[in-house]
Amino acid sequence: MGTGTVEAEETTALALAEKQKLVKSLRRLDMIGFTVCALVGLDTLGTVASNGAQGFTWLIVLALLFVVPYALLMCEVGSAFRQEGGPYVWVKMAFGRRQAAIAAVLYWVTNPLWVGGSLAFTATAAWNDNLFNVGAGGSFGDYLFKFLFIWLSIGVAIVSLKRGKWIPNVGALMRVIVLGFFTITLIVYAIDHGLHGPPLTDVKPTTAVFFALVPLLLFNYVGFELQNGAAEEMDDPQRDVPIAVLRSGIIGVLLYAIPVFGIIAVLPGEAITGIGGFIDAVGTVFSVYGGAQSFLLGVMTVCFVGTLLTSGAVWMIGSDRIQAVSALDGGFPAYFGVFNRRFGTPVRVNVLSGVVSTLFMAAAVGLFDSGANATFVVVLTIAISTTLISYLWVFPAAIKLRWSHPEVPRPYRFPGGSAGMIVGGVLVMFWTSLGAFTSVFPGVLERLFGVAYDFKGTWGVSQGKFEALTFGTLAIVLAIALVGYAMGASTRARRADAPLAEIPPAPAGAG
Repeated sequence: MGTGTVEAEETTALALAEKQKLVKSLRRLDMIGFTVCALVGLDTLGTVASNGAQGFTWLIVLALLFVVPYALLMCEVGSAFRQEGGPYVWVKMAFGRRQAAIAAVLYWVTNPLWVGGSLAFTATAAWNDNLFNVGAGGSFGDYLFKFLFIWLSIGVAIVSLKRGKWIPNVGALMRVIVLGFFTITLIVYAIDHGLHGPPLTDVKPTTAVFFALVPLLLFNYVGFELQNGAAEEMDDPQRDVPIAVLRSGIIGVLLYAIPVFGIIAVLPGEAITGIGGFIDAVGTVFSVYGGAQSFLLGVMTVCFVGTLLTSGAVWMIGSDRIQAVSALDGGFPAYFGVFNRRFGTPVRVNVLSGVVSTLFMAAAVGLFDSGANATFVVVLTIAISTTLISYLWVFPAAIKLRWSHPEVPRPYRFPGGSAGMIVGGVLVMFWTSLGAFTSVFPGVLERLFGVAYDFKGTWGVSQGKFEALTFGTLAIVLAIALVGYAMGASTRARRADAPLAEIPPAPAGAG
């Protein structure tokens, strides 16, 4: 595939044509805001804190042993390989189109199911509990609220980045303000009521909490590569990707660690609940504001719902682009590879994501007891775990490119040379493999290490049913990927080459 001294990426005529619609508009600050939105999800803070002091312990351990090498790895590959659809292109260059197409579907499918599942339901519950009730599960108001939540997320993804990038920026700022104000209130509450958290001895990690928390914490901490889904829409990815990754990583870890530590230290364990834990904690500590408690809780609830919406929107923006690039490169039907000329966004994939989200939400409400049915919870959990599974392609590809494409200029390199890359790569692959395995096969490692595990009590279904649902869901996702790849054959036949080391900028007036 090489031509002279500059290697070429084998792509398609459709890809070259569609990329002319892209407009460079993402600057460094935009990329930091985008990645902070991707990393920091307030919907899981309560679940982490509900594990007590050990929740904080593992939060910090993974920050050091997973987030740090992961961020450094993405700094190198994201600034060196600057094609739109980042992770898809990296896997394609390392392992071929078919593998990249499978990884892209695994990476993409999580997000519409996440938005239509846990995000929409968590937002509705918070709104009902603290503002005004839109109606019982299955009512017109309940459907309408969830429908609007989903399609507002999709709308943000459809709008051109040049005009819509302020929404992720506001979402990132909202996280800083909300969590900062909450932390200050925790301090005031502690002064008035004292500390009621667990003793320091409870910080000692245990195997049981480790296996229970690892998948969740890894899901919280992934997203550094998401901005590279829009790599050719960045002003200067060579310079800005490493800085954006490192700064957003520091901000993200602090936005998780400080509030979780405060919740654990200040509130008694019985006051910390799971999925609604953050808003529950807000309602408790805001009692220090007396008569203003209800009003401030309402404001925080609006902001909480806003952060959930921007979380979903940002992941849609990045993952939809990755799936669209797969399509225009022949890894999925070409229809979904078209970028809208007016917006410069993959509107067809955006709409597909919205439809999948809406159908998933409707199934949860109408057929599975508004998402409370154990069968639905298992399917949602497995569908979300596909994100971790997709990294079993993305991370090895990012590592392999160091040796398979050494001639590509690297403005940032993983510290420690090849040895540093190997150590960092082993760490991120260990954690990712562990998280993916425990998601698909819960209870296996627990029993291996002598940890008691009540399978039926944890999941509400037998282990046999869980495995049937798990492999059934994964088989459907894999079938979608393989059928989609087969349908992209005609696109792959129209091959073309694009410079790998230097990407031609899109026309300034394109869009």
